[in-house]
Amino acid sequence: MSADLSPFVVSAEWLQQQIGAKDLRIVDASFYLPAQKRDAEAEYAAGHIPGAVRFDHDKIADHSTDLPHMVASPEDFAEQVGKLGISATDRIVVYDGPGIFSAPRVWWLFRIMGAGDVRVLDGGLDGWKAEGRPLETATPDPAPAVFTPTFDAERVVGFEAMRDIVSSGAMQIADARSAGRFAAEEPEPRPGMRAGHMPGARSLPSGSFSTNGKLKPLSELKRTIEAAGIDLSKPVVTSCGSGITAAIITLALHSLGHTDNRLYDGSWSEWGSRADTPIATGKA
Repeated sequence: MSADLSPFVVSAEWLQQQIGAKDLRIVDASFYLPAQKRDAEAEYAAGHIPGAVRFDHDKIADHSTDLPHMVASPEDFAEQVGKLGISATDRIVVYDGPGIFSAPRVWWLFRIMGAGDVRVLDGGLDGWKAEGRPLETATPDPAPAVFTPTFDAERVVGFEAMRDIVSSGAMQIADARSAGRFAAEEPEPRPGMRAGHMPGARSLPSGSFSTNGKLKPLSELKRTIEAAGIDLSKPVVTSCGSGITAAIITLALHSLGHTDNRLYDGSWSEWGSRADTPIATGKA
């Protein structure tokens, strides 16, 4: 592997060679916004990477809140992924349709729950298909596994902690939403939500971290992050619309060796829907 590539991504060629290995678990983590006009469940049924199990972001989540796909309790997460045949000691490869979109969120979830060897498939299922690699339509029926969670709660930021961060400036805030949404020049896709960004946040649109579904080289990731005004020697909290694409920034940060970072799980779905939160507009 090139020294300029993330240690947390794998190529389609590598994954195809590994299919069938006893300790390998492949996870389809595809998720789409309404504007993308793609159906993750239908696409999985039509053809997925052999052996891949389906991770439903809205099923494996905290159902005690109205906020979308919030982090599940360690016990619920462990129960659900155990049913998928996944243990914390397995080698886990996660993919989505476009490549670097929703897979990093599940990569992050497995890591904060204690899995030690988790990677993202570069190029995603779209790239896999474009290269004519094998697919299957049968739904895998894996033997249940025991996933023993060791939850790192410090990696997850809740609302009150986020309010304190914004007020104190204790951490840099990296926002993965589009530049237009960040600046309040584009409307929010969810109804009843104010436009803008958290005061002090920096705009780092999720699409700026990949090319053709593949994570950019480390040198480019570093330039992208620093150009947005983020100091890689200081702590960072990542955010987005609903906690999905914030993990793309998290993946980029960890790829660069930056480990002092957290993810605001409620993200703009929470912050922008409240009437008691400060909001800034315009470009950072």
